[in-house]
Amino acid sequence: MNKHDLTMPNTTGIDTSPLRAAWQATWAGLGLTPRPALLGELLQRHAEPHRHYHSTQHLLECLGQMARIQALAAHPAEVLVALWFHDAIYDTQRHDNEALSAEWARQALREAGGDDALADRVAQLVMATQHRVEPATADEQVLVDVDLSILGAPPERFAQYEAQIQAEYAWVPAAVFSEKRREVLAGFLARPRLYATQAFSDLYDAAARANLRRALQVLGG
Repeated sequence: MNKHDLTMPNTTGIDTSPLRAAWQATWAGLGLTPRPALLGELLQRHAEPHRHYHSTQHLLECLGQMARIQALAAHPAEVLVALWFHDAIYDTQRHDNEALSAEWARQALREAGGDDALADRVAQLVMATQHRVEPATADEQVLVDVDLSILGAPPERFAQYEAQIQAEYAWVPAAVFSEKRREVLAGFLARPRLYATQAFSDLYDAAARANLRRALQVLGG
């Protein structure tokens, strides 16, 4: 048994029916059948108590945003699987969350009968959510834009998101958190384009920049 099979907090009280329907549709799009316990394991991961933003709420929001630009993806089912796994492993005190999540996705696809090429493509998509380089392929662009769509959320949701991120880093001294968070948000604001797809640039760029400026003012930057 590996670390991904460990018992996690249950998801009691969370309406998982929309997620279960989306899960089935995702794998149907690949023509594969995952092992039965996999969805439960992923939902339990997303229900871990230290997750305030990177939770089932974020997963549901991403799936909703994906529906807006799914047609722009070259391999939409692969992007959807990557969305399911992109925060499968999440611990703010680690620096290899994406790598571990990508490996879990690779393993899951192989177990479901996917070939190595498919497993590697999805794993690479998960790694794109590190946001360290500009997304190169159409599928990476769609995935990264979906993941960053929260930046263009209505002001109330964006403020909630900022509070959720701060809660995930509650173990970091407040002054250090503020400094590092300013760096992250200022880095996004300095980008000539926040979104790779024209669709999301048109939808969210202006709102995202307004949100980022407000957040920087709150943080004193």
